[in-house]
Amino acid sequence: MTLEAKALLGFAAAAVLVIVITPLVARLAPRIGGLDDKADRPRVHSGAIPRIGGLAIFAAIALPAVVLVDFDGPYMGILVGTLLVAALGLVDDIRGLTPSVKLLGVTLVALIPVLGYDTTFDHVTLPVIGDHDLGWAAYPLTILWIALLANLVNLIDGMDGLASGIVAIAAGSFAVLALSFGRGQAALLSAIVCGATLGFLWHNYHPARIFMGDSGALALGFLLATLSVDGVLKTAAAITLVAPLLVLAVPILDTSFVVLKRLKYGRAPWRPDHNHFYHRFMRIGFSQRRTAAYLHLWALLLSGYALLARFVPPRPHGNWDLERTLLLGGVGLLVLAASAWMVYTLEILKARHLQALGFKRFGPEEPDDTEPAVERALESHPV
Repeated sequence: MTLEAKALLGFAAAAVLVIVITPLVARLAPRIGGLDDKADRPRVHSGAIPRIGGLAIFAAIALPAVVLVDFDGPYMGILVGTLLVAALGLVDDIRGLTPSVKLLGVTLVALIPVLGYDTTFDHVTLPVIGDHDLGWAAYPLTILWIALLANLVNLIDGMDGLASGIVAIAAGSFAVLALSFGRGQAALLSAIVCGATLGFLWHNYHPARIFMGDSGALALGFLLATLSVDGVLKTAAAITLVAPLLVLAVPILDTSFVVLKRLKYGRAPWRPDHNHFYHRFMRIGFSQRRTAAYLHLWALLLSGYALLARFVPPRPHGNWDLERTLLLGGVGLLVLAASAWMVYTLEILKARHLQALGFKRFGPEEPDDTEPAVERALESHPV
């Protein structure tokens, strides 16, 4: 069986398995305390909903992986690490853990694939600048990347179907990229992850009947990080650093904005609030489905551009190609314009900011005291 056929089989098997297993996990949730009915963070839903869907996702990934993936390389460490992170997340879903404990736990688990199986990006290749060896710094940087990405996915998992769709888009993109780089096992496992998260949307899309919880979000973030390292960042192509950043730009931008906002108002970076992108979309009147669709479309645009840059590079064989450069530049401007529209619609970039940049046509703006008032209200009345 060809690698492409295995990837398609793994994708389909994971999708079917998660659709079948998820209702069984939902029935288990109230028996072990896995219901999302606590007041530990702001929510956009009401009622008690099972939040241990990550168990079904992990099972749907692990079963095809055991059959199809070659575990002679780093993938035993990656799968064992994912299992341990899912277990850590399950403890949080049932009993609750502090953010610092979860971050420490994920960081320690990251040592398994990084130190035990050499899952590191030991060099960085930048367009024009070239390739640079990281030396000993590769180990702490890779551990930091894995820990941060696991928590990025966890932070965007606050609305029906959002994290599942974002992970599915990222995993599908990594599957294509890894296959193009000749990283067959990374491509295969990425396709399986894509199938599992797409299948989970059957139960998780609004109105969600189950959430993935930390057992799913942390584990999927851990998987995406390790797959991006072994499937993309280990290669020497010029797109290797840019591609993961583009594919994962939505959760990276969302978390960066939220953390900066919390620091601006003197709150701890890990303290929950209503400043995520999906919260802001819903505050201006978008439904949950429309919000998820817009953010998924944004992620698709950025991932599509990463794939375009991979398959239509501006410097094939080291020489600049004018036609390709113009194509990438033109499409890049369209993606940038769409991203700017998102940012302006979410009122992250306000009229006064544009005026400061010289765009006077946006006209005078009244003093903005609305946002601090909203911040105070959200602090006083968390949902």
